[in-house]
Order: sequence, then C-alpha cells, then structure tokens
Amino acid sequence: MSITVKGLKKVYGEQKAVDDISFSIGQGEIVGFLGPNGAGKSTTMKMITGYLEPDAGEIEVAGCRLQVAPLEARKKIGYLPEANPLYHDMYVREYLDFIAGIHEVKNPKQAIDNVITLTGLTPEKHKKIGQLSKGYKQRVGLAAALIHDPEVLILDEPTSGLDPNQIMEIRDVIRKLGKNKTVLFSSHILQEVEALCSRVIIINKGKLVADDELKNLGQASSGIQVRLSFREVLEEEWLRRLPAVMAVERKDPNTWVLETSDPDALNKQVMELALQHNLNIVSLQTESRNLEEVFRDLTFKKQ
Repeated sequence: MSITVKGLKKVYGEQKAVDDISFSIGQGEIVGFLGPNGAGKSTTMKMITGYLEPDAGEIEVAGCRLQVAPLEARKKIGYLPEANPLYHDMYVREYLDFIAGIHEVKNPKQAIDNVITLTGLTPEKHKKIGQLSKGYKQRVGLAAALIHDPEVLILDEPTSGLDPNQIMEIRDVIRKLGKNKTVLFSSHILQEVEALCSRVIIINKGKLVADDELKNLGQASSGIQVRLSFREVLEEEWLRRLPAVMAVERKDPNTWVLETSDPDALNKQVMELALQHNLNIVSLQTESRNLEEVFRDLTFKKQ
C-alpha cells in the first residue's frame, strides 16, 4: 500500500482532533477525503506529510515508516496545503527551480518544463507569482508538489476558490496523475469527488465514519430507496406490511418511495402483492443515493 495509517490520534488540550483512525490506499487510487469543517481532515493530512507529529498511531508512505525514516518518507510525498503558501515576489520558473533545489532534483530544467506543461502553466510561466490569478497560483502550488515526481500526492482543497472552468482543468490534471500515483485529496465540492473518485473516506469529529467504494456508500449509511408506481391507487398500509420495507413515502396518488436494506427481497414482495390484489405495476426501480445525501446522513445527524 502507498499510504497506511493505523490508530492515528491527535489531541489539542481536551479536544480529540483525530481519534484513532485507520485506512490504507493503494497505488493508482484517487481517494476523496471528506468531512465537515473541523472534522480533522487537514490535521490528518499534515500528520501523513510529516508537518505534524501524531500523539499515537503509525504512518507508512510508499514503504517508509514516517516515524522511523521521516526524510525518506517525505521524499515520496507531494503536498499541496489548503493555504498554498507561495513567494509572490518570485517568478514562476524561479520558484519552481527553488523547490527543485530543496528536493535535490536531478535535471531541474527538464523537471520544471514537465510540470509547467502538465499543470497548464505555460502561458504564465514568465510572470511573477503575485501577478497570477487564483487559479494559476493554485497550479503553481500543484507544480511545486509534483516537481520531484513523488509517488504519493496529498492535496488539501486543491480547487478552493477556483471558477468552474479552472476546477475542470485542475480535475483533469488530478485524473491524469491518478493513473500512476496515489492521490488523497479533500474537497467540499462533492460533485468533484463523485467525478474523480471511486472510493471515499469520510471522517466526523475526528472519527472515521465511512471508508468504501462510492457505489456501496448508499447501502452502508442507511436503507436503499426503491421507487414504485401503480396504475391503481392503494392504501399505504399494504406497503408498510411488506417485511422488507423500512419506510414508506408517498410522492403522488400512484407513486411511492420505499426504503429497504434488501431491494431484491422487496421487489419479490411487491410482485407478490400485485398478483394477490390484481394490481398493475407501472414502474419499479432502485434509486441510488448521491454523495451529498450520504455525507449528510453520516455527519449532520451526528453533530
């Protein structure tokens, strides 16, 4: 695994910012790291990158244990913090050359050319960083994180403050990087996470509340929704009596949304109900819950 976290803890006074979380991420995965403000996302990322020392737990990055070989582990990490600190009086190439020197990059000129092309900085590469737009400054931060060709990328709100076009461009860059690198990134734009990730980790109040494939999260957090329409009008109680039904909601006189943990069993029971009472089913389909609904279910109800 490229990132392995076991029993990670960080405490500030009486507040448990990160409370005994564990997860692993493999090479070639792009994983969304989600949680409400103050959930512990940035603290966790800072511990993985070595900027903060954990109070307990183990961190391994690309085969290097951070607590045992911190410098070796950091060489394998590219980090874009949420604040994205930059030297505004430096030119883009000058700044990237400075970062390349810190990482002791061999052939820095070639490395700078590569990341400028990859992050779309070519039109602005001769400008001072302070003259750049928010979007291009974010690209400079991403280029700096990539300059030493790390195996692991930790991106904290990489599209914060960008316009929709800039978000799409940075998203494309992250997607390309995810083909051969491990990418862990946080974002409050849930549509962005759905577009980029197949897997999501969600924390709330410092605790891990979900770690699963996107397609499975709806089932894990609560019941699955099945939308059902009949040609006839029927009594709600008929549906409530079905063993697989957890909840019933009427959308219009003929349409219902049923919640269940076993859609296959529910579909069978609905068919039997229709045969028993000579009902005509117009439609019967399972509806997947989007990430926003899952996120609220896992975090809002636990506030």
